[in-house]
Amino acid sequence: MTQSDSPAAGMKAVILAGGLGTRISEESHLRPKPMIEIGGRPILWHIMKLYSHFGVRDFIICLGYRGYMIKEYFANYVLHNADLTVDLAKGAVEYHATHHEPWRVTLVDTGAETMTGGRLKRVAGYLEPGRPFFFTYGDGVADLDIGALAAFHRSHGRQATVTAVSPPGRYGALDIRDGSVQRFVEKPPGDEGLINGGFFVLQPEVVSRISGDPMPWESEPLQGLAADGQLMAFPHAGFWTGMDTLRDKNNLEALWASGQAPWKLWS
Repeated sequence: MTQSDSPAAGMKAVILAGGLGTRISEESHLRPKPMIEIGGRPILWHIMKLYSHFGVRDFIICLGYRGYMIKEYFANYVLHNADLTVDLAKGAVEYHATHHEPWRVTLVDTGAETMTGGRLKRVAGYLEPGRPFFFTYGDGVADLDIGALAAFHRSHGRQATVTAVSPPGRYGALDIRDGSVQRFVEKPPGDEGLINGGFFVLQPEVVSRISGDPMPWESEPLQGLAADGQLMAFPHAGFWTGMDTLRDKNNLEALWASGQAPWKLWS
């Protein structure tokens, strides 16, 4: 299957990139958490490369803490990924052998203190009416079949799909029956059950469930979707991890250095 044949091709992806990342403060006091590097590239880049592998090339990045650093990264992306000749006398720059991506990236300041749901609501004007879109956090990677996720979402006709994974029990848990999410419980104790893997497909109307900046996506919006029978689970049994701590970052770095990073589906 080519990128253009993927069920995900042409869809937009909204990525949350505005949080403080306090649990990885060794790195995040200098830069936004999604800009922390794995193998010399921000983890945000890794997430976008995963989506791009399945034909997603239109991204909306929700900025907050030190958002200017993410703006500068993309504004200078071509400069940093090309050979170039600088003619100082003419004040001209000639680019050679560029290695940039075929991406369209919309960078939106969504507020320094805005919660995850509020950030989504702030970018609603950039979404296409009636068309599903991806929504994810800017700090998690997986060997996830993004195309299959999109196809599953279209098949069930509900408002939302969440990717269900099985890591340690420090994340929000999903109560699933016959594929339908019955209940969402944030950060339950213990290590049992499937949890929110952070890779969503949503219909634009879910934004109406968000009251404003102070509302986390994981509270009333997600819980309400589950209670209303509008949240379906896409199970993912493969690799998944969030980069919450310096230990997580070092583990990802080691996987990348080994040449066996499971989330690197692109060539």
